[in-house]
Amino acid sequence: MGKECGKSKTVHAKKCAVTRALEVIGGKWRLPIIWELSAQESMRYNELRRHLDGITNIMLTRALQGLEKNGLVQRVELERIPPHVEYSLTESCKQLLPALEIINEWGKSRMLDAGCEETGSDKNLINTDIK
Repeated sequence: MGKECGKSKTVHAKKCAVTRALEVIGGKWRLPIIWELSAQESMRYNELRRHLDGITNIMLTRALQGLEKNGLVQRVELERIPPHVEYSLTESCKQLLPALEIINEWGKSRMLDAGCEETGSDKNLINTDIK
């Protein structure tokens, strides 16, 4: 996709970076995972699963693998007894959080315009104060 972006003169080609970004963060569970991890410095697998109502083990594993492959989530195996794994956002993903906050606010305003009673709870807000 990288070389194709520069060759074509269509509007779509000029927006290929946006398309690529949406491919990376798209999917039913990737944004909720990013939101949950943005609220914590790191989370264990089962802790994360408990925060994501309705997600299966397979879907959580696949979504985490995809996010890790794209450099948005870091997986750390800790040598403890019992051994466990923790997930956290990478610096690259933390740079994305302000843009996601803007999208969150835009979505809330659309929901209000449509007359939705509930625009989401505070737990779905992205924590942009992560250091």
